[in-house]
Amino acid sequence: MKLHFVDRESYRNKNSPMFLEKLRTLFGDFYLIPEGGTNGLAINGTKEILGETHSDYSHVCVSIGTGGTLAGLAASLQSHQTLVGLSSLKGEFIRKEMEDLFLTHHISPTGTWEIQTDYHFGGYGKTKPELIDFMRWFYREFEIPLDPIYTGKMAYGIWDLLKKDHFPKGSKLLLVHTGGLQGNAGFFNQTGIDLPIL
Repeated sequence: MKLHFVDRESYRNKNSPMFLEKLRTLFGDFYLIPEGGTNGLAINGTKEILGETHSDYSHVCVSIGTGGTLAGLAASLQSHQTLVGLSSLKGEFIRKEMEDLFLTHHISPTGTWEIQTDYHFGGYGKTKPELIDFMRWFYREFEIPLDPIYTGKMAYGIWDLLKKDHFPKGSKLLLVHTGGLQGNAGFFNQTGIDLPIL
């Protein structure tokens, strides 16, 4: 592998034809893995997360970064199910990005879907003490480690929505753990905050 670093301005233009042509000039033929890994292949893969064994769940809950997992789940959602995406990014723009992603990949969910944008804890990669406390509590209760970037925020949001009676009585929720636990060691090195790992 050869790492090629770019400045922030160049990165903002990462999808522009000019930027991609510059990469071709520098490196020749290459395979581009988009930010977050979200592309058609990834969405096809995440479509396989839900199967017949998950049909008794009323709600499928997942964290959102670039949206590939949410898109795949939306494509395999059943008509009686609601997909709940919890954005780890600050801002309402994620709704439009998801609509665009669905349109690009011809996804028309048969169930309903919603996006919660109040559980980002300051934005991507940001945390607050209450999130860390929740993640530690969650591990003590269920012996399931979470990461502070995605799954911790998702689980925190779901617990908060449960307290607020967001889900109808009798709902059966499936929380999709998308990994990210390898980052907990790096999080400790950066912050000194020790989190459970596998």
